[in-house]
Amino acid sequence: MSKNSLKVPFVDLKTQYQDLRSELEPRLKKTIEDCHFILGESVNSFEKEFADYCGTEYAVSTSSGTAALFLALSSLGIGKGDEVITAANTFIATVLAIHYTGARPVLVDVEENTYNLDINKVKKAINKKTRAIVPVHLYGQPVDMQPLLKLAKRYRLKIVEDACQAHGAEYKGRKTGTFGDVSAFSFYPGKNLGAYGDGGMVVTNSARIKDKMLMLRDYGQKRKYQHLIKGFNARLDTIQAEILRVKLSHLDRWNESRRLSAKKYNFLLNNLDGYVITPSQIPEVKHVWHLYVIRTKKRDVLQRYLKENGIFTGIHYPIPIHLQPAFSDLGYKKGEFPVTEKVAGEILSLPMYPELRDEQIEYVVKKIEGCL
Repeated sequence: MSKNSLKVPFVDLKTQYQDLRSELEPRLKKTIEDCHFILGESVNSFEKEFADYCGTEYAVSTSSGTAALFLALSSLGIGKGDEVITAANTFIATVLAIHYTGARPVLVDVEENTYNLDINKVKKAINKKTRAIVPVHLYGQPVDMQPLLKLAKRYRLKIVEDACQAHGAEYKGRKTGTFGDVSAFSFYPGKNLGAYGDGGMVVTNSARIKDKMLMLRDYGQKRKYQHLIKGFNARLDTIQAEILRVKLSHLDRWNESRRLSAKKYNFLLNNLDGYVITPSQIPEVKHVWHLYVIRTKKRDVLQRYLKENGIFTGIHYPIPIHLQPAFSDLGYKKGEFPVTEKVAGEILSLPMYPELRDEQIEYVVKKIEGCL
């Protein structure tokens, strides 16, 4: 790495912590002194605050985003013999959650401009066994929900939103998580709203789903030692809830910072049209840019070059679900999802976080220009 190089991390949680330190540390100290580490009062408070933020009646926290997805599907009674449709280019947790219920994941290809579900292909995948659709708001951009909701209503299917990358994103003025029968969020540390460990949340407007979720995440009990159903240990720690309460108050500001960074990236990378494909944004959405993902046919060469110059990037995701050995039992073959396979070989996630400075973005783009 050159002595004149800037160092641009992929995410910068250290800087964020320093900015929040004066808010976080007194609250963490009190939580530790109170010694109520499991389902403490802060968990209940955070659930109410997050439901209010999203615009839903209820929120039930979980131990991870994967647990949120799994329990959300379970709360609808989805299980063995059922089929659930989702995107072929999602993170494996989406499909694992479907698998955990005993249902069969059914994959469909995506739109090349948004990398989100291709609604026409969803329709073709529906059959008598289909119980639900899991739209994934990938990279922080909402799926085009209106036609999907019409399709679900026509075939009497449930919608479980995977909003694990879309905290605060909006579609036609409504936040993601408010369209489905039940929706799931992740609080993995690198997310727009991230804990200092794992965590997740389910939101819904159904009191019945909320009540079942409360039991499912806590050993199936409604009262201590009275186990009404076979549940799980999938609770959010009180310390993580306290951290997330602090961070939630900053989320809109952070998301706006991400939007400004994405706008600057788009403007500067416009000079490389033909070499780099910048992200597309559909009308009437408020993207939250969990990831800023470009495409280039020289992806691997570019990634190595950027790393040599102190710029750290990611690939989300290099191997599609249907080509993962873990899901070879689904029976899909190479070539079945051409858009997913094409973009998987070209996508590159550039540094993106609220504290990203203009000079860092300019440096990243300068080095991209120098490589391509």
